[in-house]
Amino acid sequence: MSAQPANPNVPPDHVTIEIDGVEMYAPKGSMIIQAADRAGIPIPRFCYHDKLSIAANCRMCLVDAEMGGRPSPKPLPACATPVADGMKVFTRSEKALKSQRNVMEFLLINHPLDCPVCDQGGECELQDLSLGYGRSVSRFAERKRVVPDEDIGPLVATEMTRCIQCTRCVRFTSEIAGTYELGGMYRGENLQIGTYDGKPLTTELSGNVIDVCPVGALTNKVFQFKARPWELTARESLGYHDALGSNLYLHVRRGDVLRAVPRDNDDVNECWLSDRDRYSHQGLYAADRATVPMLKDDSGEWREASWDEALARAATILRENAADNLGILVHPATSNEEGALLARLAAALGTGNLDHRISQNDLTDAAIARTFEMPVADFDEADVVVIVGSNLRHELPLLHQRVRKAWRNNDAKVHVVNPVDFDFAFDIVGRQIVAPSAMEAAIANGELAGALAGARHAAVIVGGIAENSLHAAAIRRAARELCDATGAKLCRIPQGANAIGLADVGVLPVSRDARTMLAEPRAAYVIYGIEPGLDFASAGNANKALASAQVVAFSQFACASTRAVADVILPIGALPEIEATLTNLDGREQPAQAAGRLPGEARAGWRVLRALGGALQAAGFDFADLAGLRSGVAAREVAPVAGLAPYLASEGLEVVAVPGIYRVDAVVRRAGALQSHPLNSGPRAALNPKDASELGLQDGAMGKFTATAGTATLPVAVDARVAQGTVLIETGHAATAPLGQGRVNAGRA
Repeated sequence: MSAQPANPNVPPDHVTIEIDGVEMYAPKGSMIIQAADRAGIPIPRFCYHDKLSIAANCRMCLVDAEMGGRPSPKPLPACATPVADGMKVFTRSEKALKSQRNVMEFLLINHPLDCPVCDQGGECELQDLSLGYGRSVSRFAERKRVVPDEDIGPLVATEMTRCIQCTRCVRFTSEIAGTYELGGMYRGENLQIGTYDGKPLTTELSGNVIDVCPVGALTNKVFQFKARPWELTARESLGYHDALGSNLYLHVRRGDVLRAVPRDNDDVNECWLSDRDRYSHQGLYAADRATVPMLKDDSGEWREASWDEALARAATILRENAADNLGILVHPATSNEEGALLARLAAALGTGNLDHRISQNDLTDAAIARTFEMPVADFDEADVVVIVGSNLRHELPLLHQRVRKAWRNNDAKVHVVNPVDFDFAFDIVGRQIVAPSAMEAAIANGELAGALAGARHAAVIVGGIAENSLHAAAIRRAARELCDATGAKLCRIPQGANAIGLADVGVLPVSRDARTMLAEPRAAYVIYGIEPGLDFASAGNANKALASAQVVAFSQFACASTRAVADVILPIGALPEIEATLTNLDGREQPAQAAGRLPGEARAGWRVLRALGGALQAAGFDFADLAGLRSGVAAREVAPVAGLAPYLASEGLEVVAVPGIYRVDAVVRRAGALQSHPLNSGPRAALNPKDASELGLQDGAMGKFTATAGTATLPVAVDARVAQGTVLIETGHAATAPLGQGRVNAGRA
């Protein structure tokens, strides 16, 4: 006999099941809880999380089931029971509810009744479910166990007596972060979760254990005891410290940003958030925040001024130093709206000296930020990834996590061309650790072409070390040729949270780029959102140019380096305090709502630019509100001028300048908890052992490093991971700022 025909209504590779009388289709191999979630049928759970592996150790999701009319002999965990054709599931039957209530009673046996003081109170999964499945009284009269707490760093607070051993945090650190820092110790009722060695969490994603914890065992140490959830208002915002543009909510009470939590978007950051985006809001409340307009008088002293007086002074400076005498330098995290107005301001003043590429040294190819050819979400399916010139784990933590996912799920092969053998949370099958000057040859030597041959979903990621080096144009060209020859997708990481958006609205030079503006000093400058002592590719050259000119600074901070060079400081809001849009590395234009209160007399940058444009009687500044501004913003095709060829010295060690993970911009640099994190290693110079030996430098000794722009005295770290002939420094520190890129001569201090 022929087989019975398949039900034509059932999608391929699906089965028909029934949950609480609702018939549905579910993919073969999926679990009951996944089918129920898709149908909107609630099943209680603690250990299950749709981004983590299945543990089935809390048993809260026990359900009743039938197969072929035969009931299951015992309740089944919905998170670990695969669906089967014809299965009937009952989540609210007497057997299911009794089982769930018994599990809840068991979980509450040792749980402390400290909801009034628990920071998770009001958003605790255990609290919520105990209301529906718990008893009003406890039959447990014995003494509750107590678990000692660990200090696991400045970001996550612990109260491990509350832990119900769901192991979500353990699975997160092992599967998503790849650091394996948390685990279960002891057995039975003595089981407890800890770090084994008592050291702080070092993963750059550690704050996510707070989100996955269903109780108050792991909470936000920075937010701790600040407010209750019902006191907070949520505002949709974005991460603005890297080009991914992670979606998040800022939680605000009476105008103060108290915490950030992830906002789900599977195409961008899934449900995760990097620690940099989660905790940077602390920096908004630094002591040197710019809160009032300030003017420098003839004696060089600063005084507070009214907005009218400050804008009049700024307008005078710009009017008297227009056209080619003026340079406009813009931070690459500036919003699209502010960027569009800066482009209009440059046009009104007749200057073509406008640029946001302030960290880049080699723009002889007139390169600008481009969208990724492989969308971030597609990295999950990548089979070959080549990382060129990037400490990806620190530069884009959640892209690093995507590559790790491809490695875990698809056995993706990862190759690296770097001047330092950085730590990654996945295996590297091919390493070429070479100086920046040799990276072009390493890309073109045929090894990578062979690795990419036959790949179905391959990507070449070019990161900040490559993009900001003195050999960037050659590296970009070699990467483009490699992709063209192999069919791989080229993904150049934009150097700034909104570098793509600013390029789209025309914040690009037609006369002089950022480096040329500073090498050939102008009579006046506008610096927008920049901390001049730390944000430029060469702080030494930048400060020399700015110190000899008149400078109008639009700034979030009235820091020492801004005061040293500026004549006018106009206080503006940071992204969490303004309504704005940013364009991420996929080309997504994403909106952010105003959340925090603007400090003092600070104003949104677009408002200040509108007022300045009005004072200058410039065209394009006659709109009344943000909607009017946005209606006039359109993409501008600007072909930027090629930059000056960088000076390539032949003597000395090549500098490998990498932004410290928590030193990337002014706000992050002022976030106290991040500055206390173990990954914030501080200023130092790392040398290959052979180079250190030849220079007579030992680990921990002080070395003197001299570049064309200045000299730095730094502690030496001897590290075999650093390529021979190079010295690794972290930017974002005043101590390393004099070195920039290029070569240095080194010796004992």
